[in-house]
Amino acid sequence: MAVTDRFDHPAWVTAAGTLAGYGLALLVLFVLLFVLPYLVFSGLA
Repeated sequence: MAVTDRFDHPAWVTAAGTLAGYGLALLVLFVLLFVLPYLVFSGLA
């Protein structure tokens, strides 16, 4: 039995998609709230 066969159930695919979606949303928010203001204010100083 291959390892990929154990995670073939739709619930695992849903969990992976949910985690990937939340991770992407957190990354975008981090960039908008922290990285972008840092770049703007460091460029003005």
